[in-house]
Amino acid sequence: MEMKVARAGQMTTVQDLGRRGHRASGVPLSGPMDPFAFRVANLLVGNPEDAAGLEITLSGLELEFPEAARIALCGADFSGVPSWRPLVVKAGERVRLGECRKGCRGYLAVAGGISVPPVLGSRSTYLRAGLGGLDGRMLRDGDKLEIGSDPASPAPNGQSGSFFVAPSIIPAYSKSPTIRVLRGAQAGELEKGLYEEEFTVSPRSDRMGLRLNGKAIARRSGADPASAAVVPGTVQVPPDGQPIVLMADAQSIGGYPQAAHVIGVDMPIVAQLRPGDTLRFGEVLLDEAQRLLLRRERELAFLRESVRQRLTP
Repeated sequence: MEMKVARAGQMTTVQDLGRRGHRASGVPLSGPMDPFAFRVANLLVGNPEDAAGLEITLSGLELEFPEAARIALCGADFSGVPSWRPLVVKAGERVRLGECRKGCRGYLAVAGGISVPPVLGSRSTYLRAGLGGLDGRMLRDGDKLEIGSDPASPAPNGQSGSFFVAPSIIPAYSKSPTIRVLRGAQAGELEKGLYEEEFTVSPRSDRMGLRLNGKAIARRSGADPASAAVVPGTVQVPPDGQPIVLMADAQSIGGYPQAAHVIGVDMPIVAQLRPGDTLRFGEVLLDEAQRLLLRRERELAFLRESVRQRLTP
């Protein structure tokens, strides 16, 4: 089955869970900015969690379905389509995502997954290098996407079903969150300020990094540290003192001081911030970060089994 993009929106790309195993060669991970929402959307339609889906940024998307399909939208809240639950689209129906009312990025999964050729083992789009996705680019009006076969056919009556994701397991998305971090390798080389100040998300932010504006964090010495490996979640402080939170398309090595690292369970919250939103940082210990991650994975395991039982004929 083919799905037609009637309206592509501001920035819509094909993503899966990322291009793993190539960072040593300088190739970014890519994948969804909010991996939790992406995984849940796939679970709700019966896909493997790493099946390719769509990342929709800020503005709406309109899709045409020539055949009945099961879809799910998670992450940002868009008018027109209810989120965090499976929906069945009738043959010939259009799905219209309107205004993004809360958050920044939505994730739309279609049962069967989006079938584009993998590049270096992944279907994720990396725009800076033109890798993956649909010809390595954002979607355009009129594009057609091939959808894989759905092992569990959608209900012919077009009903969405009665289940949805419990609000208690959805990340605490906010326009002004406190983001939990681990202390970075060069934290001692920076003056105080990271945990005392509020920062505003800059319009210059992108999938490579969330740029923040606030009171500059000064260095104790003017020299840059030796370049070292960085990952999504690393908080770097460049010479202007304005922190950058590295995100999905982050480079693999960096020479700015590493002030902190965002814990895994809070990366989805960072991913849903938009320009003008604010954040604060709060330090936690490694044991706490691991405990929170294990709890998140247990919640996903329960959801996975619950959905499997509901979708199994």
